[in-house]
Amino acid sequence: MDKQNSERFLIAFNKIEKIMKGMVDQNGHISFFKAIELSKKEHAAIRKYEDELREFGDLRNAIVHHRTEVEYVIAEPHTEIVELIEHIEKLLSQPVTVGTSFAREVHTFQSNDTLSEVLRKVRDKKFKHIPIYKKDEFMGLLTASGIMRWLAATVEEETISREITTMDDILKYERNGNTYRFIASNTPVYEAEEIFKNSVLSGHKLEALLITRNGRKDETLTGIITPIDLIQIE
Repeated sequence: MDKQNSERFLIAFNKIEKIMKGMVDQNGHISFFKAIELSKKEHAAIRKYEDELREFGDLRNAIVHHRTEVEYVIAEPHTEIVELIEHIEKLLSQPVTVGTSFAREVHTFQSNDTLSEVLRKVRDKKFKHIPIYKKDEFMGLLTASGIMRWLAATVEEETISREITTMDDILKYERNGNTYRFIASNTPVYEAEEIFKNSVLSGHKLEALLITRNGRKDETLTGIITPIDLIQIE
């Protein structure tokens, strides 16, 4: 027999409450609403769905506090509400990480590679962001904006050789690392979304998040995320 919406709602609600209290090392000593307030500092999905979770708290009180017998509920949630709370519970109990969603082989270039070499690869592989290394040391992320700044700065020069100009020459026109950030592969996708959003609000818009195992730049790149990538998985 299929569960009623109220039963499904309460199961998901109780799981969420337990997860949130676990984040802040609490058991039954705080209310659901206090658990939201404390745990939202720990998880981007709770911050994203804070308003909905507070509404769920009110609905839960209506269902549970006004029962007159075990089988009786005063409110039967709509299916859309039940599906949403179950979705949020899954995000918290089985978080989708950037490592599982965006892991892929990342093609990198060396700082002494010439512009002509890189442009050929960009043309063939459709790269949008170009990680530059000096042997094993990460030097920076070359973007279309950086290339445009380099072109603008050299427009008065009579000859610009693509065979001589290197990535090191063009990297000087990037914004000193303000266009990217390294993140760990176990970072939840919603946290990555929040990082992009906060970068826009702060006036330092990020063009990419670079994924490594522990979020360190001295580790192997395992993926690159752009804001468009996140929109496509919504």
